[in-house]
Amino acid sequence: MPYVMKPLTCDPMHLRGMSERLIVSHYENNYGGAVKRLNLIEEKLAEIEFATAPGFILNGLKREQLVAMNSKILHENFFDALGDDGKPGTAMRQAITRDFGSYERWRSQFIAMGKALGGGSGWVLLSWSHRDGKLVNQWAPDHCHTLADGRAILALDMYEHSYHIDFGAKAATYVDTFMDAIRWKNVEHRLTEATTQGRLGAQ
Repeated sequence: MPYVMKPLTCDPMHLRGMSERLIVSHYENNYGGAVKRLNLIEEKLAEIEFATAPGFILNGLKREQLVAMNSKILHENFFDALGDDGKPGTAMRQAITRDFGSYERWRSQFIAMGKALGGGSGWVLLSWSHRDGKLVNQWAPDHCHTLADGRAILALDMYEHSYHIDFGAKAATYVDTFMDAIRWKNVEHRLTEATTQGRLGAQ
């Protein structure tokens, strides 16, 4: 069954500091492009006889499949986390404090990582490590570098397409704007799902 675009979960007309044009372009062109590319790759893979196909064909298609699949997932995470006032609830703040020492320390680290990627490309991810049972900030230079045992619960897109329309080269301002528009209840929901899945898997 073909992959489909998840409906945009944030309201692009009412995001603090980000224009409707920026969000819609990002959603339709970059996220939508990843979904379309993933479906085309799946079609090509369905046509291949794996036992006899040249290795470079298989490697290329499977590599591109991973890129497109992770791009789809991370973009959905990114949009799902937008649309509120940037203030975590008590449970989320306690989880962050437990694993980073304080909410302020986590926030400072996450922001610094985002700004360090400015002018380049990649993602900053707040991920749940099933192995270690804690939250970690993860640097990802592209769509394929995700924590092997992890579940990303907050994704900051640092590819230029995510901010250039509104912010030009001012990637640092974009990072600050993103931090003030996080819909923390959705991030907390992802964390609850991740920790619950971890407990179920250990049974």
